[in-house]
Amino acid sequence: MASSGKKMPIYKKILQEQIKKWMVKEFLEYRLLRLGYIDSNVVRTPLGTRIVIFAERPSRIIGRRGAIAKELSQLLETKLGVDNPQIDVTDISRVEAPELFPRVIALRIANAMARGVRFRRAAFVAMRQIQEAGAKGYEIVISGKLTTERAKFEKYTVGKVYKSGNDSIVNVRRTVLPVLLKPGIYGIEVSITSPMTKLSDEFSIRPAMRPEAAPEATASE
Repeated sequence: MASSGKKMPIYKKILQEQIKKWMVKEFLEYRLLRLGYIDSNVVRTPLGTRIVIFAERPSRIIGRRGAIAKELSQLLETKLGVDNPQIDVTDISRVEAPELFPRVIALRIANAMARGVRFRRAAFVAMRQIQEAGAKGYEIVISGKLTTERAKFEKYTVGKVYKSGNDSIVNVRRTVLPVLLKPGIYGIEVSITSPMTKLSDEFSIRPAMRPEAAPEATASE
């Protein structure tokens, strides 16, 4: 009896690819947390899987003679089943202003708080950096034992920060970063509206065009 081979439906294949991309990004974020990792793109190519890592200091992720990058490739292939991973590390400043990436701002706030800087001062410094980078809007939420033993949060919002709709998915970048300090665990959430794209509620009205005067007909003699 011939075995009936069933092909996997397209939607299941797409879901599996998206789940694998998410797993790769989560693995890289966990593995490279202290090495200046910011974000990554996972792209399927005919030769395998190309992984572009954006970092503040690419040399720390590449390692001496590429040792860390080679180790990452082996782990991605053996542990997560990534087909022929090819890792490229790019300096984030060559792509866009680092201050427009929420993870960069969250890490700066976390590092400042770890050094003993008050959370309000760290937030105000971060807000000034985001504003100078040209963001259309941003929101910073810091939660934890801020002033008393009871946990609470403080929110700083400037400009347009969309919480729903297509703009919140396409034009707003978000990140949540937990940080462990002596009083306990703090949460830092940063949302930034990118200045590079046009928002759905942005429009311009063209001035009314005046009809051109018809040329006067010259009487033929």
